[in-house]
Amino acid sequence: MHEAVQVRGGYEVLAVRYGTRTATKAETYLNHHVYGEPDESFAMDYFFWLVRGPGRTVLVDCGFGAEAGRRRGRTTLVDPVAALSALGVEPDAVDQVVVTHAHYDHIGNLHRFPRAEVVLARREYEFWTGPYAHRIQFAHSTEADELAHLAALRAQGRLRLVEDALDLAPGIELVVVGGHTPGQLVVQVAAGPSTVVLAADALHFYEELERDRPFFVVSDLVEMYRGFDLLREMTEDAGRLLVAGHDAEVGTRFRARLPGLPADLADLVVDLSGRGEAS
Repeated sequence: MHEAVQVRGGYEVLAVRYGTRTATKAETYLNHHVYGEPDESFAMDYFFWLVRGPGRTVLVDCGFGAEAGRRRGRTTLVDPVAALSALGVEPDAVDQVVVTHAHYDHIGNLHRFPRAEVVLARREYEFWTGPYAHRIQFAHSTEADELAHLAALRAQGRLRLVEDALDLAPGIELVVVGGHTPGQLVVQVAAGPSTVVLAADALHFYEELERDRPFFVVSDLVEMYRGFDLLREMTEDAGRLLVAGHDAEVGTRFRARLPGLPADLADLVVDLSGRGEAS
C-alpha cells in the first residue's frame, strides 16, 4: 500500500462543487442492462480540489470551461477561479495544478493559471497528443483546444510528467492507476491525523466501488477494476478518507464547512481535512 508521508499539521484539503447535472444510471454505468435493474436519475456533481499548507498551494484539476459546460448541458454553480478568489487564492498564487486526467471537466480552465507548474501522467499526455485521441469514443470527453494547450505547456517547459508514482511534496503523493483514461491519477494528501485520497475519476461515484460497477467511459476495463482494488487497499485502514470525483454524497459524507464564506459559496466548499464547522 502507498503511504502518504505525514507533514506537521497536515494540509488543508477542500472540495469545491462548481457544477452539476442530472444523469441516469443507464447512461452512466458500463453495460447497465446486465444488472437487470430499472433505470433511474440522480445528481452528478463536478468538483475541483484545493490543497494548501505552509508555502504551497496545489490545485487538483480546474473544472470545465464556461462554453464547454454550456454546450454540454452542464450547470455552472460557481466559476472555479471566482471560487478560488473567495477562498483567498488568486490564479498567480497557485504553485502547481495536478491534472488527474485530460477530460474537458478537469482541464477547462488550465490557461487561467499562468504561473503554475502543471503535473500530468506521462502516459496520459502521450495518449492525448497521439494518434488515437481524435477517435470519437475517446474524443467525446475532451476539447481539442484544451489538449493543444497541454502540448503548448510542454513546449514552454511548464509541464511535469509522472511515470508510475511521484512524491509531489512531503505529504502529497500521486499514483497513476489508469482505467478511466490511460493515465488517470489518484492523489493522496496528509491532512493532520487523516490521509485524504482524492480518487477523482478513478471513482466517479461510491456505488462504483461498493457494487463493482465501472463507469461507461473506460480506456482499459481491467485497469479500471484494478484501480477499484487499489482504492479499497488505500482506504482500508482507519483515518484514510476516500473522496469520489463526482458523487453528490461528498457533501454529506464530509460535513465540515468553512466559516465566513459568501452565502452562495458556503455550501459548495467541503473541508475534507475536517477543520471547518459541522454543517
